[in-house]
Parts: sequence; structure tokens; C-alpha cells
Amino acid sequence: MDTPPENAAGEGLKPSISVYTDNLLNRISSYFPDSNFLNRISNLYRGNSSGTTKRRRRKTCLPLPFPSSSPESTTVVCEASRIVGVLEDIMQCTFLNLHYIQKNLEYWQTKAQGSNTQKAYFMICQRGPNAFFNGSVQLISDCVGEGSGVQHTYCLASSYISERITFLSGLRYHLATFLAQIYMKVDKAGEELVKDPEKSLSSLLVDMNGLFLKLEASIGHFHAVRQQSSSVDESYSFPLIFEKLPEVNQEGSQWTDCEIRDAINLIYQNMDRLNTYLAAIVTIHRKPRRVTRYWIPYTCGIIGISICSLWLLRHSSLVGSSDIDNWVREAKDSTVSFWNDHVEQPLLQIRDDLFYTFRKRQKGAMEPEEVQLTADSLHRMLEAFTEQTKGEKPPVNPTDQEMLEIVMMRYEKELMHPIQNLFSGELSRALLIQVQKLKLDIEEAMLELDKILRANEINFAILAALPAFFLSLFVIMLVRAWFKQDKKAEGRGRVARIQRRLLIVEVERKIMQLESCQDQGQEKDAQCMLGLALYYLDRLYCAVEGHARATGEWISLRQDIIDLAKPDIQTAHKLRITSRMERVYDCLLPLPKR
Repeated sequence: MDTPPENAAGEGLKPSISVYTDNLLNRISSYFPDSNFLNRISNLYRGNSSGTTKRRRRKTCLPLPFPSSSPESTTVVCEASRIVGVLEDIMQCTFLNLHYIQKNLEYWQTKAQGSNTQKAYFMICQRGPNAFFNGSVQLISDCVGEGSGVQHTYCLASSYISERITFLSGLRYHLATFLAQIYMKVDKAGEELVKDPEKSLSSLLVDMNGLFLKLEASIGHFHAVRQQSSSVDESYSFPLIFEKLPEVNQEGSQWTDCEIRDAINLIYQNMDRLNTYLAAIVTIHRKPRRVTRYWIPYTCGIIGISICSLWLLRHSSLVGSSDIDNWVREAKDSTVSFWNDHVEQPLLQIRDDLFYTFRKRQKGAMEPEEVQLTADSLHRMLEAFTEQTKGEKPPVNPTDQEMLEIVMMRYEKELMHPIQNLFSGELSRALLIQVQKLKLDIEEAMLELDKILRANEINFAILAALPAFFLSLFVIMLVRAWFKQDKKAEGRGRVARIQRRLLIVEVERKIMQLESCQDQGQEKDAQCMLGLALYYLDRLYCAVEGHARATGEWISLRQDIIDLAKPDIQTAHKLRITSRMERVYDCLLPLPKR
């Protein structure tokens, strides 16, 4: 069984309140035809009256098909600004309603593609607590009684989902047909507006009223048929009834300003009635709210938060415990320590290494002057040993290596009688010279190591700052993803580009289906395909406008979208346009693979 929507009692009052409030606003505005303040209040109310469907009026939508090449078109639009505003409002209203229907339809289509287990899980666990308990009891009773409870749940879920798909698809069919009829009427009336604006205004208003009456008849018949075969418990008792223009106005060839204003107000009344009707009828068949779908995780989360709150209360100062204060103090100390060790000190070290020379740094472990003293002492020791050993003066400016060879030769000779030469020979002296040489080698190695350490101090500082750097990078990525909002087609990332390219795919598919319906003589189906193509073009128009303006491609891309919406352009030419759009414009190109 279907779960009744929340606030079902309040939903029944909203249509009547909306209609009476619309009548009151229209009557007040009829006495103040040029009042911008009242128009703003009326538009604000119209935006808030559809708040139950979470829809809002957009700033831009697919442009109307008025002629742009004629020099008189600008003057005509200025003279007929009233009817142009009405037509734009009708288009926006229809686009928003189609989007609301399409969003719910896509959800049910996704559910229909799932497995039987996923459908059964949805029927039991994602429709709220009442459906969970009722479904569980029904499943257990069927399993105990007939033994086919699971299969019965599968069939019930498939029927539940398919019924909503059928209803929303039919509703989308009639609304898309209505949109295509309006667009074709405006396309034909554009030339008439250039030739005879006064007469064409009245005829266009009459045509708009006639299209609303056709929509009333088609939706009324569809709703009556669906209500007989539907298993949905709730039914929308408020019928869709539009106001009709008086016969006197329809017969006149030229209308007065008062008659035109009354006709415009009547069209706005019909638009509000259509919004109210669709908001109520789609609510019955829409996807469950997010809170309803995920009520089990939310309930577990609330229970977990409650348990954590009780645990924190036990360790808080309210019950005389100082655990939380100690934890806060330790966390503060750890944070300060992390900041000093991995952020402040490494940055200060990097700054010092960048702006101070080696001379201005503190004294190292070994200085070049100390090494030079050791080297000079070794040189004098080698000279004295060589002179005393040979009995003559050594050559001028002998190298340490040459003198060290003499020392080693004498050392090897002295080792033949080590004990005797240790006390009376040169063995001890040779040993001390070698110790001095070892000291010099150690000091030179320490000096080189000190130079290496000093040269890599900035690297060590950067290494110490790496944890803070990665933490900052992670935070920046989270903030960037939050600002980017990549899920919708208006975003800037890879997912948004994929969504925009999929919109072009849908446009191509609807264009080809439109040609197929025209070839088979299916006029109604062809109008529906044209309406759906206009809907996807409107979504593409809104999704690429900001990106195309930033790259300077908007003028050309806007004209291509308008050409795709024209009914009189051949299908082959439209497909060439879509192919060019996917190859040329930057906002529609795929991102390179990672």
C-alpha cells in the first residue's frame, strides 16, 4: 500500500487558498495596472506558492522564437512587451513543471532498473517507519502462511514503481505537448507581430487560452483514466479547470487596453491553477523525501548522538568529573605543540635560510680555521721529522704526501725492533704524526658534514612542515569541492561536463525521435518529442550560459541552441549543429583523462 504524504490534511487546503489569493491579487492589480510594487508582491507570492515542490523561478530560460533579422522586430517587441512577458512566464512555468516531473520520473526509472532485492529493500526500508512496520508484518505473515512472502514483496514493489513511472510519463507527455504547441504558436505569430502587432496580440492571447483549454481536456481525461486503474489511495479531488475568455473578446478584431489586461490576468490565473494542480498531483507520485528514504541511518545517528551525549555528561563537570577539562587541556597542548613543531618553527627556519647567509648563522661544530691550524701543525711536524731523519734539509716546498711517505718508510723500518725503537728510536714520534694526520682527516670530514647540514637546513624545515602542508591541502580540497558543487550541469568539474554532454545526447535523441514520428504521421507524439527537446535545450541553455560568457563563446553558442529549437530546420542540419557543439565549445568538451 502507498504511504500517505506528510501533512495530507494541509495539502487539501492549499489549492483553494492559492486560487482565492490569486483572485484577490489580480483584482487589486487591475485597479493599479502600472504598479511595480504590486507586481513584485504578486511575483513573490507566485514563487512562494509553489514552495511545496521546492521550485523557484530562474533568471533565464530558452528565448522565444521571435524574428531577429527583421529591423522592425525591436520595435515590435517594445510595443508588445506585455504579451512577451506573459509568454516568457508561461514558458518558464512549463519548464519548471517539466523539470519537477522529470526529476521524479528519473528517480523511479532508476529504481525500476534495480534488482528485486533492491526494490524490496526500498518498499520496506525507504518509505518511512509506518511502511517498515507494515511491510515487515506483511512479509512475515506471507512467509508463515503461504510461503511466498518474498515473491509477493517483489511483485508489489515492481507494481508500485511502474505505476508511478506510467503516471509521470503520461503527465510529462501532455505537458511537453502543451509546451511544443505554445512554442510553435509563438514561432508562427512572430511574423504576424512584425506585420500587424495590434491584431496579432489579441489573436495570440486567444490562442494561448485555447491551448490552456486543450491542456485541461487532455489532463482531465488522462487523470480520469488513471484514477480508475490506479491503486494509489489518495486522489486529487480538485479538478483542473481553467478560466475561459469571454466570447465577446474572441470575436473582436481589436481589443482595448482593459480587455488585454483582463486577458493577461486570466492567463496568469490559469498558470497558477496549473502550478497548484501539478504540485498536488505530482506530490502523490513523487520520490520520497530524503529524510524518509534514509530514516534508518538518521535514527541510528540520533541514537548514537544520544549515547555519546550521555557519555559526555558522565565525564563533564556537571556531575563533578574533570575528565572533559583534562581532555580539552591535553588537546589544546597537543595542538599548540603541533603548531610549533610542524608549522611555526619550520616556517621560521625556512625564512631564516632564505634571508640569511651562512656567515650570519650560528657557529657550527667545526670551523675552517681550526682545521687549518691542525693542517699547519702536521706540516711542521712532517718537515722536522724529514729533516732529522735524512740529516739534510728537505727540498723546497715539499708536499705533505711526499713527507708522509718518508714518515711511513721510517715507521716500517722502526717496526722491525718495536720495543727498542719505542724508547730510543723514532717509532713513538712516527705514531704521534699519524695520530695528528688522523685528527686532521676527522676534522676535515666534520667540516664537510657541517657544510652539507647547513646546505640542507631548508630541506629539513620543509620536511618538518609536510604534515601541516598535507592537512592544509586536504582542507582546501574539501572547501574547493564544496564551492564547486560538481553534481549539477552548472558546475565546473568533470561531473558537470558529463552532465552537459548528456544533455546534448538527449537533445539529439529527441530530434531523431521527432523526425521518426513525423515520418509515421504521429502528430501528437511529434509535438511531445519537440516539447522534450525544448526542455533539454532549456536546461542546456541555463547550464552553459555562465561558462560560455566567461570564455567569450556565448553569442555563437546561444545562436546554435536557438537554431536547434526551431521547428522548421531540417534534422540533418540540427545533428550537424550538435556535433559541432560537442567539438568546438570549451564548456562542452570532455576533460582529459586523469
